[in-house]
Amino acid sequence: MTTDLRGRPGPLLGLRRRLLVLGERDFRRFFVGYTTSLLGSSMAGVAVAFAVLATGGGGSALGAVMTARILPLVLLLLFGGVAADRFGSRIVMIVADVLRCGAQATFAVLLLTGRPDLWVMLVLSALAGIGEGLFGPSLSALIPRLSPRDGLTQANSLLQIARSGATVAGPALAGVLVATGGPALVLALDAASYAVSVLVVFSLPPAGAGAPGPAASAGRGSLLVDLRAGWSLFRSQTWLWVTTLHICLFNLLVWGPFLVLGPVVSATRLGGAGAWGAIMACYGCGAITGGFVLLGRRPSRPLFVAVVASLGWAFPTGALAVGLPLVCVCAGALVAGIGSSLYGTLIDTLEQQVIPVEFRGRVAAYGTLGAFGLGPLGLAAAGPVAAVVGAGPVLAGGSLWLLGAVVVLLLLPAIRRPVRTSG
Repeated sequence: MTTDLRGRPGPLLGLRRRLLVLGERDFRRFFVGYTTSLLGSSMAGVAVAFAVLATGGGGSALGAVMTARILPLVLLLLFGGVAADRFGSRIVMIVADVLRCGAQATFAVLLLTGRPDLWVMLVLSALAGIGEGLFGPSLSALIPRLSPRDGLTQANSLLQIARSGATVAGPALAGVLVATGGPALVLALDAASYAVSVLVVFSLPPAGAGAPGPAASAGRGSLLVDLRAGWSLFRSQTWLWVTTLHICLFNLLVWGPFLVLGPVVSATRLGGAGAWGAIMACYGCGAITGGFVLLGRRPSRPLFVAVVASLGWAFPTGALAVGLPLVCVCAGALVAGIGSSLYGTLIDTLEQQVIPVEFRGRVAAYGTLGAFGLGPLGLAAAGPVAAVVGAGPVLAGGSLWLLGAVVVLLLLPAIRRPVRTSG
């Protein structure tokens, strides 16, 4: 039965409509491969940490390995954007996944055959970071080519659900596998997940996976010319650079302190590591819920809804700041997860609808670099600042800033006005 007694769509028909984009063969293939690699990547972080510690390295060595992965990711984002627009998303993503597959497979083999030196682990982590820096901008440019225009929100919602689900399931699964089979097993599985992604992306038709447009071809003479053209378009979209600045300051003032001070408060007041695990699990579940909320729905004012949804991040930090019990912090984390999913999905969809195909890689790279540029500073400064003024004031200050920032954004004409989309 497909309708209820009032003639409305029944649950089965409603679910089919929400998952209509999975009827697109190319998107369905990519979704399966991408989800597989996401699960592998989410497990790899746990494996790398225990691998470094097992080789005799302490916290400093682990920090160096993590930094070696992050630095090339950040430094190569803009180059990855140019490459995606010049050569096509499909080619760049294949190269990125081959690189990451090789790095993780080599890491696994070295762990099985002995204890790799720190410099070797640094090099392998850097290669994986290079792959991530190339892959990210290409992903944003690829999705509109795999889904119908009216299915973009659905597609991005499904990808958000996959990311959130991997974030929740991956570390838990990795903990079991590391305990039973060792870090090498998890890294080998991660390498295999990238191999699956390579095969899937390779199977996509080249013309539908991001062939360069005329504007991209015209700028092939100079990397700097391409970067300038991408920057010019990025800054011409007021709503885009304003929301990028919003997330940049959010990562500095809210998310960085939350990730650093949340475990501290959990250990001293809420019951320890289990409490922090519950908070982050609720955040992940909220993000999954937010993805399902947008399946089959397209808000008439997506930018306005996205900015309002970003206010959800104030709830868990505020709950920690004022000393609320664990159940309240978990509830706040659930709300924050929903808001995070709504915000990310709607902004990504809007960007893909507004930005011309030949500029999507570069604009996505500028957006990502701008959004996360101050994140490391927030992580580094949270502890020292909290040591002087206390964790509560730092967390409360971030929540109050976010509240004020959302109010200011909603007063801006660029946010209140509907954004014109092409086509």
